Amino acid sequence: MKKEKKLTREKSNKKIDRAGKLGLVIIMDVILLFMLVCSLVSYARDFTSATQTAKTAMYGDGNLLVKETDDYFYFSDEQEKEDTTGIIFYPGGKIEEAAYAPLLTELAEKGYEVYLVRMPWKLAVLNKDGADDIIEAHPEIEHWIMMGHSLGGAMAASYTADHSEELEGLILLAAYSTSDLSDSDMAVLSIYGTEDQVLNKKKYEKYFSNLPEDTTEYVIDGGNHANFGYYGDQKGDGTAEISREEQIQQVMDQITAWQED
Repeated sequence: MKKEKKLTREKSNKKIDRAGKLGLVIIMDVILLFMLVCSLVSYARDFTSATQTAKTAMYGDGNLLVKETDDYFYFSDEQEKEDTTGIIFYPGGKIEEAAYAPLLTELAEKGYEVYLVRMPWKLAVLNKDGADDIIEAHPEIEHWIMMGHSLGGAMAASYTADHSEELEGLILLAAYSTSDLSDSDMAVLSIYGTEDQVLNKKKYEKYFSNLPEDTTEYVIDGGNHANFGYYGDQKGDGTAEISREEQIQQVMDQITAWQED
């Protein structure tokens, strides 16, 4: 009898040990999950803010309407147009969308209907198809152009490859297309600056053959990566030799010339 009690006691101790180990594993899993959630929340909140100049531009003015929805911002001069062209813009990675307002308001003042897409966690890769609802909701717009900066440009190009029949053009700012558009008859405008140290030039050259024959490339002398938007300096970028205003103006001049060709 004493031996049986001892065996029973040993079995009971083993069960307690297993339960303790299982409890420890569960606690460790909960701690790791909590740390992961905290890291994700921290990453989501970590983005480069727009300058005050850009934020002010988001309010529009007497001649320009700026509307905000849950999915995008809309810029328009509210003038009736015989031939309507819409531009859908994808912002750069981890950049506040408002940083591109000065450029987009200038496009709107030129007569384009401009849509700046909101990106989850400020990453266009998480909302590559953000243009879908905009195009579907605005059948009155006859011509559509995709446009984007950096990661936003890459995702705009990817979207364009999947919807080439619905679109008429693509504008890349310091970006390249990993999707093959070489057989498309679409017009493409690719712009980057000589002082851009963020754009991977080797990949830019490697993937340039993915663009169609009707591609115009323009290099801004003295321009860098960050000056396509109004969000200050960018880590790893080269120092611009021209002002942000001058770089934006050159972008506008090239878009105007490209559209007139």
